[in-house]
Amino acid sequence: MQDPLIRARGLVKRFGDFEAVRGIDVDVRRGEAFGFLGPNGAGKSSTMRMIGSVSPPSGGELQVFGLDPVTHGSQIRARIGVCPQEDTVDSELRVRENLVVYGRFFGLSRAECRARADELLAFVSLTDWADAKVEALSGGMKRRLTIARALVNSPRLLLLDEPTTGLDPQARHLVWERLFRLKQQGVTLVLTTHYMDEAEQLCDRLVVMDRGKIVAEGSPQALIAQYSTREVTELRFADDGHADLAGAVTDRVGDLASRVEVLPDRLLLYANDGEAAAAAVSRGGLHPTSVLVRRSSLEDVFLRLTGRSLVD
Repeated sequence: MQDPLIRARGLVKRFGDFEAVRGIDVDVRRGEAFGFLGPNGAGKSSTMRMIGSVSPPSGGELQVFGLDPVTHGSQIRARIGVCPQEDTVDSELRVRENLVVYGRFFGLSRAECRARADELLAFVSLTDWADAKVEALSGGMKRRLTIARALVNSPRLLLLDEPTTGLDPQARHLVWERLFRLKQQGVTLVLTTHYMDEAEQLCDRLVVMDRGKIVAEGSPQALIAQYSTREVTELRFADDGHADLAGAVTDRVGDLASRVEVLPDRLLLYANDGEAAAAAVSRGGLHPTSVLVRRSSLEDVFLRLTGRSLVD
């Protein structure tokens, strides 16, 4: 087996007395798409900044391309691409100029920059906008331009911090398709995201972080199998007393549901056969106003591991 492209052991990041990352172990393999999931304040961005060699670790070990970011930060930064959470393209430049100017920072000749810019604009479907002002672009177009700029130096590792936040569904799916094509070309992707469907679509493996620690790791499918059930049945009743009904529902479904979760507006039954669980509730004389049986998702896993409370 090849050595991992990214290797962290006991990685720590402190800001004064606050420990944002609390001794995590991570291996990212070459050519895979790896995700960091977690609520706000979980330590995802701090970890990404350490991997990107712009924020030194406070403790533990970290290697990227087999190099120490503290002593070889410039060498690492020259070999990676970074797509930050906020679009930082230069609004004073035109679309193609953003790529040409950025390419010069990596020592590419003007001819190489122009050729690379045209290639990348075609890749992100912005060729027709090459001479447009950046301010004329939609949010999705700016995001695609940001990704194109991160690829100017032909990186083998691409760091993406919430790559599709704020995009409409069409733009999100186009970005997903482009990122999948990059992975097919051998580029290693490391991303953070708040979209669970995005993690399921893109990630070969991921970790769930909470309060600076890793609380789960595996493929999306493996995590769903470990922490949830095959299906989830959502029951809504006419009144608001879902908490009062939880015990009665639990008695009626018996072993058909491994867990019943109470929410203010509905009950969630975690079951391998959601239809059977719903039928057992009806046979027991309880009649919800609506029943939804759906596939269990990574979001169910995420909320079980990190809770439903809002984190500021």
